[in-house]
Amino acid sequence: MARPVTLFTGQWADLPLRELAPLARRMGYDGLELACWGDHFNVQEALASEAYVKDRRALLESHGLQCFAIGNHLVGQAVCDLVDARHQAIVPAHVWGDGDPEGVRRRAAQEMQDTARAAAAFGVKTVTGFTGSSIWHATYAFPPTTQAYWDAGFADFARRWTPILDVFEQCGINFALEVHPTEIAFDIASAQRAIEAVAGHRRFGFNFDPSHLAYQGVDYVKFIRTFSERIYNAHMKDVWWGKGDGTVGVFGGHTSFGDARRYWDFRSVGRGMVDFESIIVALNDIGYAGPLSVEWEDSRMDRVHGATESAAFCKRLDFEPAAQAFDAAFEKK
Repeated sequence: MARPVTLFTGQWADLPLRELAPLARRMGYDGLELACWGDHFNVQEALASEAYVKDRRALLESHGLQCFAIGNHLVGQAVCDLVDARHQAIVPAHVWGDGDPEGVRRRAAQEMQDTARAAAAFGVKTVTGFTGSSIWHATYAFPPTTQAYWDAGFADFARRWTPILDVFEQCGINFALEVHPTEIAFDIASAQRAIEAVAGHRRFGFNFDPSHLAYQGVDYVKFIRTFSERIYNAHMKDVWWGKGDGTVGVFGGHTSFGDARRYWDFRSVGRGMVDFESIIVALNDIGYAGPLSVEWEDSRMDRVHGATESAAFCKRLDFEPAAQAFDAAFEKK
């Protein structure tokens, strides 16, 4: 059977789950990857109330929807970041507290530990998310930046995330980092370094998302093959690049998404430049059997139209791996 196609709900958090669930089914989805914001999945309520967990499951099942993962990107971002006023808009009030940066980081770490516990209570095996980074601001190496400086950033990541990952281990849950600019890992080299930083912790893996790799010039199919045992979730998200008017580069020029001058922008799945055919082949080759989770983002398109066509695109594209070599039938008995 082909993989289920799910919808990540992070970009739909303005809709209550009771409205989004039937809409997702009408758009053609088999399930939802629930974001831990809006009212889609509340970590603390899931820990406090068995009834809440049962209600979330019952709501999904009443619309024929499954759930394989929950996403807590926003809180995860605050664990390692140089916290500033922007974070207040994305983390829960109890995580923000008085806004003291180190306090925010510590409360975010506790919330991520609780997210593992909530995922276990909800019956999913994967939490997708971000890690933040204390060294992202130094990605462009000026003032001159030594490897020791970056080593300290990876050490900070390991110090803050290893206790979180240990709770994930206790709960039997995988953490899948969406490799992404502003995270501790944003390409293949930094992803390898992140794994080394946490001593190869088996609960640390990746939410594969080609859109964040492609416009950087990173080989996103090679990413799958390089980290074959650590691909815990797969986002289907498209992007195009090299389409601007030459006034904005890969760093974005402080422009907004949808600005025609941009060098790159996210596109509805199948309408960008990502080679999804090669992605499906690679996912089959590594034995990935999890969902294809559409993270729909396209500033120029109605989202219901886009998410509907994206579900259909993924279902048309996906296929089961071969059960035997195609030329096996030629052999004489």
